[in-house]
Amino acid sequence: MSLDKILSIGGKPGLYKLLTQTRAGFVAESLLDGKKITVSFKNNVSVLSEIAIYTLDAEVPLREVFQKIKDKEKGEKTPVSHKDDKLKLEEYFFEVLPNYDEDRVYASDIKKVVQWYNLLQEQGINDFSEKVKEEDTKEAATEE
Repeated sequence: MSLDKILSIGGKPGLYKLLTQTRAGFVAESLLDGKKITVSFKNNVSVLSEIAIYTLDAEVPLREVFQKIKDKEKGEKTPVSHKDDKLKLEEYFFEVLPNYDEDRVYASDIKKVVQWYNLLQEQGINDFSEKVKEEDTKEAATEE
């Protein structure tokens, strides 16, 4: 499953898998406990594939940050917990993304990244590569 179907819903803990759309919103399933919820378009919802982390040079997509963590930890969970103190989290994140913008990336953001990565690992969602759309590959094939 790609990060295109994984959601963060404001005011709700954990992450959710998008199941289907409805007229007034969509149905999502919690990755924490498997419960299904209906979410309206009024809720603050973020798709993980659309989130990026500020660095001193540019914005790095969250999937790339997850891939760096996966490479560093050899596919395992992180040695730090999202409940660890601010200093420990910042030190860990600096090892993963040394040029992150310390003025715009807060400890709360780092906590979310660590928590989300570990939750995705528990669920077996660990393919953070960018998905190439079929249309793009077809166009490339016809241009040759």
